[in-house]
Amino acid sequence: MVKVFQIGAAGGVGRRLARALVDRGDQVTGMHREPRQAETVRAAGAVPVAGDLIGDSATELATKLAGHDAVVFSAGAHGTGPDKTTAIDGAGLEKAAQAAAAAGVRRFVLVSAFPEAGRDRDTSPGFEHYMRVKKAADVYLAHTDLDWLIVRPGTLLDDPGSGQVTAGPAIAYGTVSRDDVAAFLATALHEPGLSRIIIELTGGSTPVADAVAALASGR
Repeated sequence: MVKVFQIGAAGGVGRRLARALVDRGDQVTGMHREPRQAETVRAAGAVPVAGDLIGDSATELATKLAGHDAVVFSAGAHGTGPDKTTAIDGAGLEKAAQAAAAAGVRRFVLVSAFPEAGRDRDTSPGFEHYMRVKKAADVYLAHTDLDWLIVRPGTLLDDPGSGQVTAGPAIAYGTVSRDDVAAFLATALHEPGLSRIIIELTGGSTPVADAVAALASGR
């Protein structure tokens, strides 16, 4: 049993991941900012805790993280503007990593963005800013001493998951269901061989457990 602290637990990937982890027998704490999100977190099987990546200090966040074995960060500004993107996807990630280190929580999983996502359409300045911030967050985490794992999903879909994916350090761009992202994260979190590595993820034909095992063994 792993004690997991989720940042972004009420989101599309977050609530699916909470359920997947709880179903594995893990103990999950889900941080949420809006009071109305508490029930979403609770319905997924996690214990809700109020928190704010913008308003809370790293010290305050570390207090919440204390006693957990791992952190999963899937929070995002979700198109609420460049300032929020910088504060949540960027500075928020940095604050969470600092808090994890201070709390002695070594395992840190970040849900990032596929570099080619959205490149098949005209992009906006806000989108380009988002992609720059996500890459900078990856770079920041990769330079910490944490036991980090960065997962970059393709374009997210609400279609039911197939339980099959394509995963690797560099793969062709594609889409992936949120169900399958959650399943992959839940499995990868428990694989100690997936440490200090960046993985791109799309839908595919390999069962999630097999994909994780192959990556951990270097195949």
